Amino acid sequence: MSRPPLPPFTRETAAQKARMAEDAWNSRDPQRVALAYTEDSRWRNRSEVFWGREAIVAFLTRKWAKELDYRLIKDLWAYDGNRIAVRFQYEWHDTSGQWYRSYGNEQWEFDEHGLMKRREASINDIAIAESDRRFHWPAPGPRPADVAGLGDSPF
Repeated sequence: MSRPPLPPFTRETAAQKARMAEDAWNSRDPQRVALAYTEDSRWRNRSEVFWGREAIVAFLTRKWAKELDYRLIKDLWAYDGNRIAVRFQYEWHDTSGQWYRSYGNEQWEFDEHGLMKRREASINDIAIAESDRRFHWPAPGPRPADVAGLGDSPF
């Protein structure tokens, strides 16, 4: 299976890869998201470390059962060869209705087929008022083209 664009990445193809990941994660479909990773993909997400598509699906299923009305924006930070770094923000609320904005950075490494074989994510959550939300498109689903990325965001 191949998942273009393929490495080595240019600025344009790295940004395209980041937007494709953003759209997939905004679907909140663990099976769909897992297809972008190798069968033995290694992950570090916050304090969890695991590998393999089954573990990815299990992790994302747990994540989106907790993080309700999730909406994500990713922004290309750096790229080189088969690696991409992104920064991101996402908003969600818990079952009590408390809203959060999560800030983070990810480092990705891809195989020759364009599948991600390694993902490392560092993430911090900040409680926010619902009135402070920034991301207001219908969810799940991709961010509309007219909703800006993080380039001009103070955080």
